[in-house]
Amino acid sequence: MSIVMTGGGTGGHLVIIKAVKEALINEELKDISQSDIESSSVLNTQCSTLPTQLVYIGSTQGQDRAWFEEDEAFAAKYFLETKGVVNQHGLGKVVSLWMMFKAFLQARRLLKKHDASVVFSVGGFSSAATALAAKSMGIPLVIHEQNAALGSLNRVLKPYADAFISSYLEESPIKAYPVKAVFFENARIRSRVKTVIFLGGSQGAKAINTLALSIAPQLQERGIRIIHQAGANNIEAVEQAYRELGIEAEVFGFTEKLAEYMNQADFAIARAGASTLWELAATALPTLFIPYPYAAGDHQYHNARFLVDKKLAWLMREGEIEKEKVLVLLEEELSGISEGLMQVVQKEGSRSIAALLKEMAS
Repeated sequence: MSIVMTGGGTGGHLVIIKAVKEALINEELKDISQSDIESSSVLNTQCSTLPTQLVYIGSTQGQDRAWFEEDEAFAAKYFLETKGVVNQHGLGKVVSLWMMFKAFLQARRLLKKHDASVVFSVGGFSSAATALAAKSMGIPLVIHEQNAALGSLNRVLKPYADAFISSYLEESPIKAYPVKAVFFENARIRSRVKTVIFLGGSQGAKAINTLALSIAPQLQERGIRIIHQAGANNIEAVEQAYRELGIEAEVFGFTEKLAEYMNQADFAIARAGASTLWELAATALPTLFIPYPYAAGDHQYHNARFLVDKKLAWLMREGEIEKEKVLVLLEEELSGISEGLMQVVQKEGSRSIAALLKEMAS
């Protein structure tokens, strides 16, 4: 018996796979006696001895290999030759569809080889072959949609999924988003702004970097500390800009300390990728969202609207950023927003999904 996990291409998809995988392993360990654990390879994260085998099927394209090729928690990992279809044209679309068909046949063989009991898909082109193979073989398919605007493949497969999970849909069997416990543990009520965090993602966001530097002098005058995720390729330039302004700021690109930085902040200005949005909500951190304008289906805008419509966040398009309006936001009393965020986000998302997968697998 195995649980097959598929999908990815981007970190936004893959972080869900990682969170649910870890929850599944923790659930499996509870079923093993202490003596068994001590004598098994589980302690070395070699999880092939667990009762339920975990298998990952992704793509040679995107970030799948970088995330999971060396991950020993999976009993087996496969990376099929696929690439996106939606953005292809002409001959490129034909080639992509042919690659997908060949991967579909491979996925069927792999699902049979590993006696797959359920397939968990997070969407993206990486998941197409395996998700379709599961439905063709009568294997239960569970889909997790990260964004408020459904991805192309998830939208097509939603009517055929045995369970469709989305934190934005009322009919979803699980509303909790897979957020690490540390973000909930760090949750606190903010009242006044003493520290602002700018979050452009590990690659950075030019619009957010520009805004941060433009209001930095006013922030310094107000005694507001600056934490700034400028992007790995922008660190030197942004640090130099702060030095020229005579302003101290904590500048970084990728970091493992994001939960700690969010905990220190009282207000965030951020992109609206799903994981970032729910981590900010779990931390009860009031946020002005500036969505990435070229996201597929404009999904970052729709993610942000989910909280804005509940009056728990603010939203500005890149072309509508007004420095003075941002500065006014930083003078608001924030405790009501913080309290509201604590109510809108639920805990134990990863564990709930893991429990559902185990139930369906058995």
